[in-house]
Amino acid sequence: MANIEVNRTAHPFDKTRFEALLNRRFFYAPAFEIYGGIAGLYDYGPPGSSLQSNIISEWRKHFIVEEHMLEVDTTIMTPAPVFETSGHVARFADWMVKDLKTGEVLRADHLVKNVLEARLAGDKEARGLAGAPPKEDDKKKKKKDKAKPTAVKLSDEQVVEYETILAQLDNYSGPELGELCRKYNIRNPDTDNEVSEPQQFNLMFASSIGPTGQHPGYLRPETAQGHFLNFSRLLEFNNGRIPFASAQIGRSFRNEISPRAGLLRVREFTMAEIEHYVDPEDKRHDRFSEVRDVELDLLDRDTQASGSTKVTRTKIGDAVDKGIIANETLGYFLARINQFLVKIGINPARLRFRQHMSNEMAHYATDCWDAEIQNSYGWTECVGCADRAAYDLSVHSAKTGHPLVVRQALKEPIVTEKLVAEFNKKTFGKTFGKDSAVISTLVGGMDEALLAKLQGELAQGSTTVTSSDGREFKLTPDLLTIEKRTFKQSIREFTPNVIEPSFGLGRILYALLEHSFWSREQDVERGVLSLPAVVAPTKVLIVPLSAKPEFDPLVREVSAKLRKSGVFSRVDDSNTSIGKRYARNDELGTPYGLTLDFASVAKRTMTLRERDTTGQLIGDIDEVIAIVTELVNGTIDWAEACRRLPAYDGVQAVE
Repeated sequence: MANIEVNRTAHPFDKTRFEALLNRRFFYAPAFEIYGGIAGLYDYGPPGSSLQSNIISEWRKHFIVEEHMLEVDTTIMTPAPVFETSGHVARFADWMVKDLKTGEVLRADHLVKNVLEARLAGDKEARGLAGAPPKEDDKKKKKKDKAKPTAVKLSDEQVVEYETILAQLDNYSGPELGELCRKYNIRNPDTDNEVSEPQQFNLMFASSIGPTGQHPGYLRPETAQGHFLNFSRLLEFNNGRIPFASAQIGRSFRNEISPRAGLLRVREFTMAEIEHYVDPEDKRHDRFSEVRDVELDLLDRDTQASGSTKVTRTKIGDAVDKGIIANETLGYFLARINQFLVKIGINPARLRFRQHMSNEMAHYATDCWDAEIQNSYGWTECVGCADRAAYDLSVHSAKTGHPLVVRQALKEPIVTEKLVAEFNKKTFGKTFGKDSAVISTLVGGMDEALLAKLQGELAQGSTTVTSSDGREFKLTPDLLTIEKRTFKQSIREFTPNVIEPSFGLGRILYALLEHSFWSREQDVERGVLSLPAVVAPTKVLIVPLSAKPEFDPLVREVSAKLRKSGVFSRVDDSNTSIGKRYARNDELGTPYGLTLDFASVAKRTMTLRERDTTGQLIGDIDEVIAIVTELVNGTIDWAEACRRLPAYDGVQAVE
C-alpha cells in the first residue's frame, strides 16, 4: 500500500492551473506589481527563492566541488572600454521590428516563429489532426500572447516550407527576417498591422560611473568578462598550471525587446558560468573516459540546414570521434550538463542539445551547443556551451598591453637554428641617419628565405633593400652581418582557449516547475509538484494531528533532530484537516511528511508519508527520522524505505 503506482499523465498539462498554483503559492510574481509592473522583471517568493538556492547549491556541488573549480565574484557595473574591446557594444544585439501604426516593438525572429507556428497549428486543426484550442480564460483576454491559431488548411508545399524555415530560423540575418515578413505577409498578430524592416537593438543597459558621468559603463549582460580580466591572478592562484576552470554565479542584465514568456525571457536574471581554460593544442579532458558512453539527443547544424529538427541519439565519444562535437572538453561538459539537469528533475525525454548554425554563432565562438528544454513555450535554450577559442583573452591583452598568457616549462628544450641580422651600431647610424629605423624595420621583418638571399648577396660584396615608398638603400658587410645562430627554447608561451558552459538559472527553474507539475488522477484540482528532494524548497513537513499542549515537546524534538541532520523542515499546525495540509504542501513540492498523532505521544511512533504515492510507513520516531534523512540525502529511495519500515494501515492503537 505504501509503494503505490502513480499515474502522472491522467490529465493533460493545464497551463492555466499550473500558473494559478505558482501565483497562489508565490513562487514568483511580477516585480512592482502594485505600481503596474514592468515587463521582464520578477520577484521570487519564499518557495521560489528556496528552489533557486537549492538549484545553485547543487550546481556548486556538481561543478565547483567535483571539478575543483575556482569560484569568483566580480562586479556587475562594467566600464564601457571592456565591452567595446570584447565586441559586445558592436555585436550584442537582436533584430527588432515595429508595428507601423502603433509603434509596438517586436523581436523579429520571435514574430516569424510565432506566426508560422500558429499557421501550422491552424493547418493541423483544419485537417482534423489536432483538437480545437482551449477556450480563452477571461482573465487572459487582455494579455498579449502568441499568435492565435486559425483553422486554415495549408498546401503540403506550404507546410514543408514553413517547417524548413522554423528548423533553421536561428540562422537568418536581419535583412533575411525582413524578407520572410514580406514574402509570407507576417504581421503583428495583436493588431494585424504591417511591421517595419528589422533593425538591430543592443541589449545592454547603458549607465555611467561617477557623479559627473565621465565614465560610461554598462550593466553586464554576462559574467564572463570578469573571469577573463582576472585570468593572470587565477593562473597564479592555480600555480601557473592549466587546464583549470573558474566559476561564478551572479546577476546579469539584458534589455530584452519584448519579454512575454515569464521567466524564460527577463531583463534581470541569475547566471552560473564556467570558464574552462585549455591548451589550444590539447583539448583532451582527463575525465572524458567517464562520460564517453553517455548518450545525448543531438541536433547538429547539418540536420538543421536540411530543414529538419530530428534529433539523433548519440554517444558523446562517437560524436567527438566523428567531429560532430569539436573536442573532448566540449563533449565532457555537454555530458556533465545533461547529468546535472536530469539530477535536479528535468525530464530527459524533453531535453536536447542543439548545435549553433554558422550565422547565429556568437562572434567569439568556434563551436557552440545549447541544452534546450521543451516546455509549453516550445524548445528553450537554458544552457549554452561554447568553445570561445582565445578570443577574449587575446583582445583584452592587445587592448591593455597586459599579457594574458600561460608560460609553460618544456620537458625537453627545443633547439632551433635560424639566421639573425645584426647591424654595426657604430657605422650604421652614421651612414643612414634618420633612415636607420626604416631599414632596421625592413630587415627585421624578413623571413628566413629573404635573410638567406641577403646573406648570399652580402657575401658577393653588397645588397640593396627597398622601402615601401620606393627608396633603395645599399648595404655592405661592414654595415650588416647575417649569421646562423642556435636558440634554445625552454619556455612555451601561449594564450589558452576557453570552453564556456553558461546556465540561465531562471529558465531552468521554470522548465523544472513545468516538468514537475501534474494533477491527481482522482481530482484534477489537486495539483502536485514532484520536485526531487535535492532541490525541493522544504524537504519534510511535520504535521501534528492536534494542537494540544502535549504535542509541543514532540514537535520541538522532531524539528530539532531534523535540523541537526541538516534536513530543512516546516511545521503545519493549522486547524485544517490533515488531508488539506498535505495537499497544499504537495503544491509546494514537499516530498515527505511526518505525522504526529496521539499514538506518537503515547508510544513514540510516527508515520512517514511520500508525496507522489501518498503511501505511508510507520516506525519509531528516531528510526523514521533516520530513514527520512537518508531519503532526503539521496542515499536510499522510497522502495528501500518501504523494505525497512512497515506500511501504515491507518490505525494505531493507543493504550
